[in-house]
Amino acid sequence: MYYVYFIRNKVSKETHIGHTRDLRKRFCEHRQKNPELIYYEAYKSEKDARLREIKLKQRGQTVRRLKERLRYSFI
Repeated sequence: MYYVYFIRNKVSKETHIGHTRDLRKRFCEHRQKNPELIYYEAYKSEKDARLREIKLKQRGQTVRRLKERLRYSFI
């Protein structure tokens, strides 16, 4: 499986979007940034995950709507 993830720095509240094959390993790589996993999506195809990540990064409206859907996760 491939994952598109949305993490937030607990201290600075900065968000990051990415994709990976191993979500746990990638989360551990972000440890020094005080990460908090907010959301993830799973895909069978790496290409699908990569395209979703690109769309999320390119389209501010898509991320805004996702944040609206997850508004209580950001509190």
